[in-house]
Amino acid sequence: MDCIFCAIANGEITSNKVYEDEEILCFHDLEPQAPVHVLIIPKKHFESLEAVTESAEDKELLGHLMSKVHVITESLGLENGYRLVCNTGEDGNQTVKHLHFHLLGKRKMAWPPG
Repeated sequence: MDCIFCAIANGEITSNKVYEDEEILCFHDLEPQAPVHVLIIPKKHFESLEAVTESAEDKELLGHLMSKVHVITESLGLENGYRLVCNTGEDGNQTVKHLHFHLLGKRKMAWPPG
């Protein structure tokens, strides 16, 4: 498998880390779309959100990831709010085939997003 996010999670490619534990990694996006734009990824490879199963292991991992969002937002000073986005599949504009969440903040978000 040739996955850039797996390489980042394994330390083979350096990133500007914001948060890391045994299961997830958060790092700054190289092409930010907001003053704060980080990516949150599980270290376990899932091609997309569609690959997550109803197994206890997958539920626990995704629950853990979501439970750390507030830790990450606090560390980034996003007290006025933020947007958390998960692009899935071709029509969802997913460009990297590894499940990831975009966390954007420090600007007013428009609706609809696009």
